[in-house]
Amino acid sequence: MKQTKRKIASPGSAARGAKMYRSNLQGVPKVAGLKRKDGWVDMQVQFLIDKKSTGADHVVGWTVLKPGARHERHRHHNCDEFFIVLKGRGHIYTDEGELPSVEGDVVYSPRTCWHGFNNTSNKDVVLVWGWMGAGSIEASGYEAAG
Repeated sequence: MKQTKRKIASPGSAARGAKMYRSNLQGVPKVAGLKRKDGWVDMQVQFLIDKKSTGADHVVGWTVLKPGARHERHRHHNCDEFFIVLKGRGHIYTDEGELPSVEGDVVYSPRTCWHGFNNTSNKDVVLVWGWMGAGSIEASGYEAAG
């Protein structure tokens, strides 16, 4: 008996032209032009999913902070942000000051809340993060604490 394979799409996805998107860290370039004066201190940032790559109104990113690297206090006026500490430890910046952060922490910052991360250790910190409601830095309403 011959078996036939068929693709199963979620309801309405074919009508919308929806397509799955897949990326890999190895093929995604690091974001260029991130300036220290804007709070990006020695960070390696990759946008794995964003408006440019998929048309999405969100961003999923990957960041490596070498020892001493940090993302200074900042906020987004147009989106919420989360990050997960996959590897390492340091301090998160909050409205109340700095708090210790370790591997496994999941942090959520609603729009307009000041936040950031400082690698205070002697090993790399790896974060996976996302912006919900904005597909680019420009759309996020990014503001560095001055």
